[in-house]
Amino acid sequence: MTRPHMLVVAAALGVAFSQTVLAVPAAALAGNPLATASTLPFHYPAFDKIKDEHFIPAFNEGMRIQLKEIDAIANSKAAPSFDNTIVAMEKSGALLTRVQTIFGNLQGANTNDKLDAIDSEMSPKLAAHADAIYLNAKLYARVKALYDKRTTLKLDAESEHLLERYHTDFVRAGANLSAADKEKLKAINGTIAKLQTTFTQNVLKETNASGLVVDTREELAGMSPAAIDAAAAAAKAKGMDGKFFVAVVNTSGQPPLAELTNRAVREKLMALSLARGSHGGEFDNREVVLKIAKARAEKATLLGYENFAAYSLEDQTAHDTASVNKLLSELAKPAVSNARKEAADLQAVVDADKGGFKIGAADWAFYTDKVRAQRFAFDENQLKPYFELNNVLTNGVFYAANKLYGLSFKERKDLPVYNPDVRVFDVFDADGKQLAIFIADMYARSNKQGGAWMNEYISQSSLLGTHSVVANHLNIPKPPAGEPTLLTYDEVKTAFHEFGHALHGMFSNVKYPRFSGTSVPRDFVEYPSQVNEMWAVWPEVLSNYAKHYKTGEPMPKELLDKVIASKKFNQGFLTTEYLSASLLDQRWHQLTPAQIPTDVLGFEAQSLKDMGVDFAPVPPRYRTTYFSHSFSGGYSAGYYAYLWSEKLDADTVEWFKENGGLQRKNGDWFRAKLLSRGGTDDAMNLFRNFRGRDPVIEPLLERRGLTGK
Repeated sequence: MTRPHMLVVAAALGVAFSQTVLAVPAAALAGNPLATASTLPFHYPAFDKIKDEHFIPAFNEGMRIQLKEIDAIANSKAAPSFDNTIVAMEKSGALLTRVQTIFGNLQGANTNDKLDAIDSEMSPKLAAHADAIYLNAKLYARVKALYDKRTTLKLDAESEHLLERYHTDFVRAGANLSAADKEKLKAINGTIAKLQTTFTQNVLKETNASGLVVDTREELAGMSPAAIDAAAAAAKAKGMDGKFFVAVVNTSGQPPLAELTNRAVREKLMALSLARGSHGGEFDNREVVLKIAKARAEKATLLGYENFAAYSLEDQTAHDTASVNKLLSELAKPAVSNARKEAADLQAVVDADKGGFKIGAADWAFYTDKVRAQRFAFDENQLKPYFELNNVLTNGVFYAANKLYGLSFKERKDLPVYNPDVRVFDVFDADGKQLAIFIADMYARSNKQGGAWMNEYISQSSLLGTHSVVANHLNIPKPPAGEPTLLTYDEVKTAFHEFGHALHGMFSNVKYPRFSGTSVPRDFVEYPSQVNEMWAVWPEVLSNYAKHYKTGEPMPKELLDKVIASKKFNQGFLTTEYLSASLLDQRWHQLTPAQIPTDVLGFEAQSLKDMGVDFAPVPPRYRTTYFSHSFSGGYSAGYYAYLWSEKLDADTVEWFKENGGLQRKNGDWFRAKLLSRGGTDDAMNLFRNFRGRDPVIEPLLERRGLTGK
């Protein structure tokens, strides 16, 4: 996923990722490394100089300067022009954007109590700052005057689209509201910002507090000795010497469930995972969820929409709730039907083993591996020795990018990092010129948000003369010192996926920062990254990186054949858990203020039942109280986007196969027609320009085994 910065207001609303301060910072920022753009290559952040105490004064000064710049634009006596209004706004907010971007990225990847406190303090202030810009009547009047005569301005296509985009941003931000309603909206936005921050921090803290604790090594039977040693070390670090602590990740399912042979321990781990944020205590998110849902519904109503989903989707390629509901409902029935068939296969193994129990959520991964082993004669652990992290990254992910796009990579050790495990690479284009800097942050940490994401510290813009500094973040468990980092197949796919986002950012070739890189609709942004997953198992790529970490021997062809043959395996489960979360996201955000329930878990259960996905062995990928995609703001009413994007992705994979696969001519076409264009055109126009037609759904149905074949 691409992760919206926790506090980025300027970038999200269209204000520039400028790196040249347009006003001299106040004396309050003397000695503050955030006061001016970094002098490191490509304005790479000076992580070694930035301290927690630098952020608040830089935030405050950044807001002051930008409001001064905006005031000058709004009150200009000159007639509105594209340059003195739209371009001027694109260039405003340089200091604030720099501070927001660095802070938001660090707060997600390497937070601490001080950064969390700053996040809580600044979120409502930044929401108010955005309102001060987008609810400025004089500023909007200038934008509207230009918009109304846009066809006579003789603008190039990107500039005209920028003007249209700004007008849309202002309208959606409430520029047409009455003065009284603007005040109401400001209050609601402040409330939402504060609540989203609380939700995010509760999820991370609850996740860290919810790890599985056991007393003996035997209880962790099935896990590798190294993993058990790591659990012992984790417990000791938490002051529980002699015990074992297994951390949880942010999804409902937990990786150790596939390995633990003790069913009681599996059930304990599954139960604590599903209960996160909903069992009382200081990190309980139930009241927070209700308040967020109500505030968002009130915002949508105030802006003239039926509900928040209608407001959110209007600005996406899906456009409306009916389109999203149709896609999800069409897939729900066959997905659950497949999941029930898969459950029957798992139950047959349980019965054959005389287990004496009915398959449950805690058992699914464990018995899925058994069925996979029977059906395809391999299990996931056979793959891991061939998926060593450095090989996957340099000889897999980078190799595919070289073959397809001509990119080359050189690691550098001289740039500062915020954590010793972070790696930095210069990225060079086919002509030898440096294109970008890539940051790889691969390991899980207790102060790092869950999941995997891409973000940018610097975005490309010819207007500002900037080039991309892009980061990928994964959450791979770090092995004990001296042990290799061996990945699961899913982690390998995730590495390729996130690098697809990175390519989208690095290949950006736009003028205006508003359109840079992944600044596209949420239900389009996952599309290029999903396409990049295809190279993980492309024979030429896989043979280059899938080598045994001890012997260097390539993965046996028969094992690879089994991996490929098993790609449709367990798709009922995977599709159902995803759809359940997507449907919950829509149900919460298709409520009016009067429909907000009082019982979070009761509403969740009834919603799953109403939608026909209430199949207990397959819980939603995220339950409501730890559903960060939905309630932290980034993918609210938008979790369906992965599936919507996958429709485009599956069709594009077919195009690559039809045209010879991993070839420069194909990569160059994809780059020129889509990856380099950012948000400079309607997203579906970009797809049509690349593919030559609208997308079709058949490749997606075939991929997910939903064709009945």
